[in-house]
Order: sequence, then C-alpha cells, then structure tokens
Amino acid sequence: MEKYDIAIVGGGPAGLSAAYSAARDGARVILFEKDASIAHNIRTSGVTWISNIERLGITSSYYNPIKNYSFTSPSNEAIIRSSRAESCVLDIRKVYQHLAFEAAEAGAKIMVRSQVFDIVRDRDDKISGLKIRTPEGILSIEASLIIDASGFSSVVAKRLGVVNSWNTYGVGAEYECYCDKVDLETWHLMVGSTYSNAGYAWVFPVSKNRIRVGVGIGKPYSNEDPAAKLHSIMEKRPRPLDRMGRIQPVEYHFGFIPNEGIRRPSVYDHLLLVGDSAGQANPLVLEGIRYAIEFGRLAGVVGARAISDGSNKESLRDYEIAWRNKVGSKINSALRVQSRWMGLSDDEWDKEIEILRDLSAEEFLDFIKAEFTTKTVIRLAINHPKLAARNLFNMVLKR
Repeated sequence: MEKYDIAIVGGGPAGLSAAYSAARDGARVILFEKDASIAHNIRTSGVTWISNIERLGITSSYYNPIKNYSFTSPSNEAIIRSSRAESCVLDIRKVYQHLAFEAAEAGAKIMVRSQVFDIVRDRDDKISGLKIRTPEGILSIEASLIIDASGFSSVVAKRLGVVNSWNTYGVGAEYECYCDKVDLETWHLMVGSTYSNAGYAWVFPVSKNRIRVGVGIGKPYSNEDPAAKLHSIMEKRPRPLDRMGRIQPVEYHFGFIPNEGIRRPSVYDHLLLVGDSAGQANPLVLEGIRYAIEFGRLAGVVGARAISDGSNKESLRDYEIAWRNKVGSKINSALRVQSRWMGLSDDEWDKEIEILRDLSAEEFLDFIKAEFTTKTVIRLAINHPKLAARNLFNMVLKR
C-alpha cells in the first residue's frame, strides 16, 4: 500500500490549490480527479472579482474584465455602469489547468480518471486511507490527512457519515455559445418567472463572439428543471437575448452548488473539508472559485504543518478558525438576502430593480460580493432611504 502525507479528493480549484501549497511546503501529496482531465466538465459560470482573483495569482490573461452590470425583470431593466472593470468572467478551463500545473510543478502527484469508492480505517476506526478505481486498476493508499475537495457531493465526508446531503442548493444549466453581438464589458442577470421561478438567468461575456447563457434554480424552492428553462429562454429570446443577434450553443455545462451556509465543523481527525464541500460559496451570485483557491491554499498549508502532530482535529483547527472568521458571517448575511429574493413575485422584482438602479457601482459590488461590514450597510441604508432598501440592507446586520 502506497503511503502519502496528504491525499486530496477532487481536482477543482480547491483541491488543486491545496495540492499546490501542501506540496510546496514539503508534504508528499496525491490528488484524485474522477473525470478524464482537469476541467473536463465545467460546472460553474466563472464570475468573480478582479481584485480578489489577482491577489491569488490569476492574471488578466485568464479572464474577461467587466465594467457594467445589467439587470432585467419581467417589466423593468437597469444598468449600473462603472469607470473601471472590477468584476470578470474567467476562462474556467484555462484557470483550472493553470492551477493543476502549479500543483504538479510543486511536486504533487495528480491522477485523473480516478474514482474514490471506499475509505480505509485504522484500529481506532478513523480514516487512514482511500481505495480508488484508476485506469491501472484498484489502488489503495494510506495518508496522514485526507482533504475532501470533492465539491457538492462531499464524497469522503458523506461516506464517513460526518455530513449529510445538502438540503438547500442551486442547480444550474448553461450553454457556452457563439454570439453575433457581444458587449464584452457588460454582464446580465435576469430575474422573474420568465427566466427562473426561484433563482435567476444570466448572460456572461467570455471573449469576442463568445458568451455563457445559463439558468440557476434554487432547491427546494422550485421543482423547475433548469435545463428545460434554459431551452425555453434560448428558443423565445426574451430581453436581453433579443438584441444579441445569432446565438449558437457549442458546449453544455451543468452543476450544483451548496446554498445553506457553511459546514460545522469542517475539520475532523485526519480529515479536512474545503471548497463547496465545506459550503464556502457566495449565495447571492452562487460563486465560490475565489474562496476555493484561497481556502484550498490555506488547507494545504495547515495540513502540511499538521502532519507532524498526527493530523488530528486540534492540529487542523487553525484552518477552520481562519476561514470561518473571514467569510462565515458574510455568507450567513448573504443567505438572508438570497432567501428574501427567492420569494419575490414578478411585480416585486420590477420594484427591486428600481432599488438596484439607484446604487453606485461601488455600492452594488460591495452588496453582491457579500462584503457586508456594518459601515458599508449603514452607508447604504442612509444613502438609499427607500423603505424596501432599508428592509433589504437591515437584514444583513443581523448575526
């Protein structure tokens, strides 16, 4: 049986980032990805924030910058314009493979087409290794620490029985498309029953003549099928698609994202959860790549350091304290806003667009990024005295 310091399950941004930092810090690392290649299946629309992603080493060659933010409801439309690009749409495949090459260069071993199907336990019934189906046959490995970066499915943690399936989550269907008329500086969110009964639709520009058109549905708020809704939108071409000329799908994406807050706890003896597996996602725009990279790297650093202490829960605690202190309250506040949005009627969405129309680009970005500091929220409530706006912003001050 092969022995490693750290075994990582999942070759998304969280797992790859953990593999990179752990291997860089001297740990013997192996990572298992069930798909045939890194980023073989795209499960995210790729929206994130330039300042965050560039601090993580993802430069402008990996994204399309966004200056303007358009919102469409059944009977209303608004656009928030900025003088500079602060959001972006990532080239997902390029970013993930960049992270994979970083991990490989640091010394991590990456195995694709490798499906974890069982866990190995020690004499105290604690996890001590994994069994994996690989192209070369069944592989059994021992590891001091297992990092579960398997995303929404939380493969290892669920098999151990320490977590349950997510009850509240988003499910999204998306086409990457050729498009005649692409405004590269503007992304679009569309809300209301035309687009999604519990969620939103989007158009995100990727590059010249390339866009992503998708639909997200909140479960269990709606039983609607996002793929069927996406097909309807592509066929009927409601605003803003009606202004974009010919749109031809060339690739289909489908994925899930947790939407009920953070896992408590995210560390156990010999086990650490990171990325979607830990609930590290912004529920307002259902994005988690920036968290996955940042906290994946943190997981690798703490994990490599904990090996000498036996990778027990106490030695891993710094990881959980750090990430929860940084984003735990923000995610919980964003969940309250998102829950309110899920219940809006078409008429209420039309009014909500009016609230968004009054925001500056800076105010809007603080809000949609879930950057909810007391100072920021009080400033929003003072500057925008509409009763609906006050109610909306006051929700995020609760802890």
